[in-house]
Amino acid sequence: MKINLPNLLTIIRILMSPIFLVFLTLTSIPHHYLWAFIIFVIASITDFVDGNLARKNNQITNLGKLLDPLADKMLTTAAFLGFMQTGLCNIWVLMIVLTREFTVTGIRMIATVQNVVIPANIWGKIKTVTQMVFSSVIMLLAEISIMPHATLATVSNIAMWIIAASTLISGVIYVIQAIKVIDFSK
Repeated sequence: MKINLPNLLTIIRILMSPIFLVFLTLTSIPHHYLWAFIIFVIASITDFVDGNLARKNNQITNLGKLLDPLADKMLTTAAFLGFMQTGLCNIWVLMIVLTREFTVTGIRMIATVQNVVIPANIWGKIKTVTQMVFSSVIMLLAEISIMPHATLATVSNIAMWIIAASTLISGVIYVIQAIKVIDFSK
């Protein structure tokens, strides 16, 4: 099986997700937040690059359509799980994010069966960028240790609730779009 470069970058992002989580959660590794940050940023950049390459070189594939959102969810969920373990993410934030992701994935599956395309919208991109940028900032703040853990946890949880809000908004908009084009009675 031949894999094009955009899909290879997506697969690399999938493989980087558990490696990132190891560095994020293993506090015995010196500067583990810095290493996690570096891996996370590199993986996040592959998300930007793979999509641009696929569109520019007309290499959009069904495999890429399947794996790209999966890779994004794996990376950001790994960040949220790591933050939860270290007290930097409220469990309800993760519940909101995962509920949105499972709902959208389920709707995408129904749409695929009905040969319906629900186009990506700006809110989904805002959600992903918000998740990646705020996660990166939290790791940097944790690495430079300029505030006590309790203050960092408060700042982090505020950022996490902003992520939850953008995720929820994008999910609601996606469901509204889906209701207009999918026959849910089938």
